[in-house]
Amino acid sequence: MQLSENIKETYSSQYDTESVEWRNIGAKHKAENIVSLAKHIDFKNVLEVGAGEGSILNWLSKWNFCSNLNCVEISESGIEMIKSKNIANLKDIILFDGYKIPYPDNHFDLVICSHVMEHVEHERILLREIKRVSKYQIFEVPIDFSFYVDKKLKHFLAYGHINIYTPALFRFLLKSENFKVLNDICYLYPDDVVRATYKNNKKVYYLTKIKHSVLRLFPYLLGIKPSSYAVLTSKEDKSLSIF
Repeated sequence: MQLSENIKETYSSQYDTESVEWRNIGAKHKAENIVSLAKHIDFKNVLEVGAGEGSILNWLSKWNFCSNLNCVEISESGIEMIKSKNIANLKDIILFDGYKIPYPDNHFDLVICSHVMEHVEHERILLREIKRVSKYQIFEVPIDFSFYVDKKLKHFLAYGHINIYTPALFRFLLKSENFKVLNDICYLYPDDVVRATYKNNKKVYYLTKIKHSVLRLFPYLLGIKPSSYAVLTSKEDKSLSIF
C-alpha cells in the first residue's frame, strides 16, 4: 500500500517557518494530553507516527517524558524541520511511506499518533501497523463532526482532513481493530489555541468561547462534540473478525 501521488506531493512541502508558532502552541497541549494518559503505564521507548515538524516531540523531550524518542514522518519538509530543532531525546528520524513502519513486532512500548488519522487514506492499514510494532498506543484526533459536515467539504479538505470522527466513531474504529480502550480525554482547546486559530475573526472566536462554556456544563454533549479526542489503548492479539 502506498500514498496517492497527489497526497504525497502535498505533504512533502507542507511545513515551513510561517506556521511554527501556531503549531507549537497547539503541540504543547497535545503533549500534555499524552503525558496525562501515559502516567500510569510503563514505557522505555516511544515512537511518534506522523511527527509533522516535531513540535510534540520537542515538548516531550523538554519535559523528559522519555529518554528514547523516535519518529517516522512522510513529509521531507517535516523531517528537515525536525532535524533543525536538535531535539535532545530524539534518536531515530525516519522518512516512511505512510503505511509500512520499519521496525520489528512489539519494538516500542508506546506509539503516539496525534492528529494524523484524519489525514490517512487507508486508516485500518496504518492502525494494524501501529498495533504490530507497539504495546500501548495514544491517539488524538480532531472532532470535526457536525450534522451538516458535508457542507464544509472544501474547508476540511483544505486542512487535509479526509476522515471525520466523533469520539464514539473513533472508539468504534479502534475496537473493531482490536484495540482495548484504557483511558480517554474529551478535550476543549484552551484559550491560547482558540485565540491563535481565530486571531483574524473575533466573531468566531467569541462564538467558540460561548460554545465551549455550554459544553462544559453538559458532559454528555462534551462526549459527542469536544474539540479533539485523545485515547490510550493497548492491543489484543486478534484480527478484524466479521460474520
